[in-house]
Amino acid sequence: MNNWRDQALALAGIFQSATLVERLAKTGTAPQAQLETGVYSLFQLNPDRTEDVFAGAEKLLPGLQVSRQLLQSRQHPEYTDCLRYALSVLYLQRQLSKKGELLSIIGSRLEKAKIQAEHFAPTHENVFSNLASIYSDTLGTFRFRIQVLGDFNFLQQQRVANQIRSMLFAGIRSATLWRQLGGRRLHLLFQRKKLLRATDELIAQIESIKN
Repeated sequence: MNNWRDQALALAGIFQSATLVERLAKTGTAPQAQLETGVYSLFQLNPDRTEDVFAGAEKLLPGLQVSRQLLQSRQHPEYTDCLRYALSVLYLQRQLSKKGELLSIIGSRLEKAKIQAEHFAPTHENVFSNLASIYSDTLGTFRFRIQVLGDFNFLQQQRVANQIRSMLFAGIRSATLWRQLGGRRLHLLFQRKKLLRATDELIAQIESIKN
């Protein structure tokens, strides 16, 4: 197993979710395919390979591209909110990992949500509503809260709020994967070159297949 490759995929999952949160908060919409990837990842509890969590590495191309930009240089004002969400998700996941009872509740409720998603569709409003309620009932009880900034007109809409919570949840899923693969926040500082090389290789592979 190429661990840097797998870590790069998990990191891209975090950044892709963070980007979706920012986009939803500021515009009220986000690409349907990327939202579906986020929801899909929440239901993959025992994957054989890292890319199976996302139904293929190619589904993470947007996240890989953001990851590459941030790994190349942290001086990207346009990604300020995205980076803040990503780091907040990593912190929140670390707190969650210490709460075995909450993890059991999340696992049980996600199994039921998966059945619902198969009945309707991964991006059906009922599924987003369910995932948002799981997030609020568990991660939403922590003292640390992720402050989402955006347009109040969008943030007060229930549909948008549900999708934002669902994508934060998906970010937590990717952060869990990142930790399971040995990922640490210090890697973002001291192993950037290795992560960047793996990210570049993944992007090249995906683009060569698409072309």
